[in-house]
Amino acid sequence: MKVPFTWLKDYVDIDINVNELADRLTLSGSKVEEVITTGDEIENVVTARIVKIEPHPDADKLVICQLDIRKDEYLQIVTGAKNMKEGDIVPAALHGASLANGLKIKKGKLRGIVSNGMMCSEEELGLAEEGTALGLMILPMDTPIGEDIKEVLGLNTSIIDFEITSNRTDCMSVVGIARETAATLDVKYKMPNINYNVSGEEDIKDMIKLQVKDSLCKRYMARAIKNVKIEPSPSWMQERLLEAGIRPINNIVDITNFVMIELGQPMHAFDMRDIKGNSIIVERAKAEERFISLDEVERDLNESVLTIRDEERAIALAGIIGGLNSQIKEDTNVVILECANFDGTNIRVNAKKLGVRTESSSLFEKDLDPNLTNIALDRACSLIEELKVGQIISGTIDYYEDKVVEKELTVDYKWINKFLGTSLSKEDIKGYLDRLELKTLLKEDMLIINVPIFRKDISIKEDVAEEVARIYGYNNIPSTINKTINLKDGKNLKQKLDDKVISVLLNSGLNQSISYSFVSPKVFDKINMSKENILRDTISIKNPLGENYSIMRTTCIPSMMESLARNYSRNNEEVSLFEIGNVYIKTNKDLPEERNTLVIGLYGKVEYLNLKGVIENLVESLGIEKTHYERQSQDQAFHPGKTANLFIGKECAGILGEVHPDVTENYGIDTECYIAEINLDVLYKNANIVKKYKALPRFPAVTRDIALIVDEATFVQKIQSVIKSTGGNLVESINLFDVYKGKQIEDGKKSVAYAISYRSETKTLTDGEVNKVHDKIVRALEYKLGCKLR
Repeated sequence: MKVPFTWLKDYVDIDINVNELADRLTLSGSKVEEVITTGDEIENVVTARIVKIEPHPDADKLVICQLDIRKDEYLQIVTGAKNMKEGDIVPAALHGASLANGLKIKKGKLRGIVSNGMMCSEEELGLAEEGTALGLMILPMDTPIGEDIKEVLGLNTSIIDFEITSNRTDCMSVVGIARETAATLDVKYKMPNINYNVSGEEDIKDMIKLQVKDSLCKRYMARAIKNVKIEPSPSWMQERLLEAGIRPINNIVDITNFVMIELGQPMHAFDMRDIKGNSIIVERAKAEERFISLDEVERDLNESVLTIRDEERAIALAGIIGGLNSQIKEDTNVVILECANFDGTNIRVNAKKLGVRTESSSLFEKDLDPNLTNIALDRACSLIEELKVGQIISGTIDYYEDKVVEKELTVDYKWINKFLGTSLSKEDIKGYLDRLELKTLLKEDMLIINVPIFRKDISIKEDVAEEVARIYGYNNIPSTINKTINLKDGKNLKQKLDDKVISVLLNSGLNQSISYSFVSPKVFDKINMSKENILRDTISIKNPLGENYSIMRTTCIPSMMESLARNYSRNNEEVSLFEIGNVYIKTNKDLPEERNTLVIGLYGKVEYLNLKGVIENLVESLGIEKTHYERQSQDQAFHPGKTANLFIGKECAGILGEVHPDVTENYGIDTECYIAEINLDVLYKNANIVKKYKALPRFPAVTRDIALIVDEATFVQKIQSVIKSTGGNLVESINLFDVYKGKQIEDGKKSVAYAISYRSETKTLTDGEVNKVHDKIVRALEYKLGCKLR
């Protein structure tokens, strides 16, 4: 937002220069982007009196002017302008001068006659838009000659360009910045005059009927002005508007724009003659309705657009732009001034949809203070009376059903000092808050703060602490060391476990990858997820970057498949990746359940057992016991015959297996891919990374081989479970070393061979003791699984 320095000084006494003020405001939280000094590019232009005008001997359209620029110093300039006469005072650019449009002036000859410079128009001095100047700028007759034109016209003013965040709508006006300036400098500021007189016994309520038919309009106010005289605004108002980047139009429109910049509240003026049926109706547009706005563009409306209407048609798009059918004209006699408050989201969406973003819409879309409408309307009426351009009719139309009230916060001043690391007294803190119009009462150690409605950004005690900090001065707050819990090795248990997992996976030959936590709703179809799967019930992002990033992921498998597909498309023959991230599972509570998840993806010279080996290494490194794997054939993202669930006790900790060929095809991958998705929260809950010393065995081990004929469908994991449970503590290890199917084995059967190691911690086992346990294992296998010795 651009604020002219001279305009700012109308409301607050400033005794420092503009650059120092910019620095002070930046330190207090009102960030200044730059200080722009107008007229910097204008050099060597002075005021001069035309003492003689003669025709050019060789050019009908040129004249020769003699100018008095200083006492007894004259200048000859040749020009084609026609609007001046002898005795007029004009701006004269001397040899070597530079103008607002970048033009450099040098003396020369025009059709053989010497011209020592150029007389200037408003456009060439940057005071008018290109193509609008009708001739030379004629200055008042009492203007002293030989003076720098920047001093005479006030072109050496400065404009402060602020970066205002969207939550500080109270700063999006000159008065708002004046309030911040006063608080920063610890001085008072004054509000503009809002007093005015009404004329006659008429009342606007007898002239206009109002109907608000939609809750998108939070407040609607209107006043009537009669005996209006449409004419140009006074020069001081035009200068203010030009400095703020707004083109002057006429006095009534300029007043509404002036108030908008001054107070941050948009307004609109209607010609009373154009309001059909003397009714103002606030409701949504009709389907396929057409509307011609003030910029003479015809726009197609729909039912989402809020309009201001009369009994026959739309006359304005609420909060965006007025209609050509009700604009202020040269013969307008009665004006209806509108000042309202609309829903910010609706304004932003429709302004963007209609392709028209105005100063008004950019303010409304940030949700303004509805109580500001009354102040702005009073100010506009005061200016109308001050400029003598109309008479204010008695009465005000005011629709305001759901009134916004002030909030009250209670904060312990000791907490503020602890939070900021300061030692301010409660009286000092109260003083800083009072400077910001946060009316504060002291009750023992508590600060009871009435937060004004225009400070919608203050809702919690941390906000109050921030206000104290910025007015006290961030540069005055001492540096302190945060008090933290002393953690051994500087990390908590989860961080240590994360490091352990990353270390194991890196040592297993994998590379770590990172992906976004937000994905497209289409990813579920790409991994063949069933329509009934609860993981399709996702958390949607209110303001997404696009459809591809519109929901929070409930599974990491699509993210890993995207990473594998990206590598495959770049001809990487072997890829081994892992990622640690969160998935977000929807719950009945306000916030989703965040699960710490590990996903592993492989393709190339690998198979299922490689993936399982990585998981086994990880489980063993975390000291997790009682794990087993169960075949999984329900998850449609995986190959039904090459997939298993990892269990820790009775709790499922994840899934691992070969990706279904249909899924790899969806991602454009023409090779087998293997993926594991593991719930790290379950792993960490069962982890035991505390290593205990165990002495080397004192007694020798005895190893016996056993070869079994079993049904082909029997899982080797079941065989191992029977061996372990039957052998008890004497079974030290079970190693599978052969699986055979061939001519010597009947159809539907397979041969499975194990090396079983027996050891006792208290003595050397005899053959008899080992045979007793070994035979017991054989009988249990035969009874429970139908195994036969080969």
